[in-house]
Amino acid sequence: MTQVSIAAINERAQKESSFVGILTREIEKVIVGQRYLIERLMVGLLANGHILLEGVPGLAKTTAVKTLSSAIQTKFQRLQFTPDMLPADLTGTLIYDQKTGEFKIKKGPVFANLILADEINRAPAKVQSALLEAMQERQVTIGDQTLLLDDPFLVLATQNPIEQEGTYPLPEAQVDRFMLKVRLTYPSKEEELQILRRMSFTEQHFQVQKIISPKEILAARKVVDEIYMDEKIERYIVELIEATRDPVAYRLNDLKGLIQYGASPRATIFLAIASKAFAFLQGRGYVTPQDVKSIGMDVLRHRLIISYEAEAEEKTSEDLIKRIFEEIQVP
Repeated sequence: MTQVSIAAINERAQKESSFVGILTREIEKVIVGQRYLIERLMVGLLANGHILLEGVPGLAKTTAVKTLSSAIQTKFQRLQFTPDMLPADLTGTLIYDQKTGEFKIKKGPVFANLILADEINRAPAKVQSALLEAMQERQVTIGDQTLLLDDPFLVLATQNPIEQEGTYPLPEAQVDRFMLKVRLTYPSKEEELQILRRMSFTEQHFQVQKIISPKEILAARKVVDEIYMDEKIERYIVELIEATRDPVAYRLNDLKGLIQYGASPRATIFLAIASKAFAFLQGRGYVTPQDVKSIGMDVLRHRLIISYEAEAEEKTSEDLIKRIFEEIQVP
């Protein structure tokens, strides 16, 4: 690709990403700090990838998603997952019409643009499968009819990592459908002080303006697709993924036997798309190695299945990914 065309993409990315700052400021009217979370929500929106949010209760996971939906002119649906939930509660069902003597489709809450699946691990496997099928195929089958879901369609699921009683942990194959797994931590002391000052009232009224329409999101995604990725960056991404499967081949002998299963080709695709979306957020028309590093942990942390040996050594998938990023040569 010529320098002229890269410059043109760069200019277009700067122009088209102008809404990002406005949208971020709108979300920050409600959310204090959590820049990392807001950035990842934006990446998911631009990269057409679903997000799994994990953190202890009270870190504004649900509030952040609801605020994001308030700032976009889209149909939003919040679903509280419970152990007695049925797939039909999510996708919809057939209802008999006595007047016509025919069955009619009653669409479920999944027919929206933004879905907040609150505490996804509280619902049984059948419900999780129904949602994850909709995520993957972007369609739902009710009776003998297959109905396409609206575009954009984004699932933002939350789960609580500490309370495991009465939960149904997501199988690895289902977790793999999420482009990003975002781990949230406690706010800093200064942020906590801001939260106290802003939120310690019996009633909260925040006026969040509608900043962007679905049409504008789809237009921004087209620009994300055009963002330039050099062959050296492409090879860097492939090497990172390959290193999770065969660490010894990349001189990571200390990781031998610690990874049971490495990342799948889906990880390669998602890391490339998410890196482009991250570059777009910075108003750039090309991907740098730093973009890959910045978003890499969120794309990979839930895709590595560590061995019993790693657990015995108290190593997490994040520890192993950090080692891989340290060792693989940056182009």
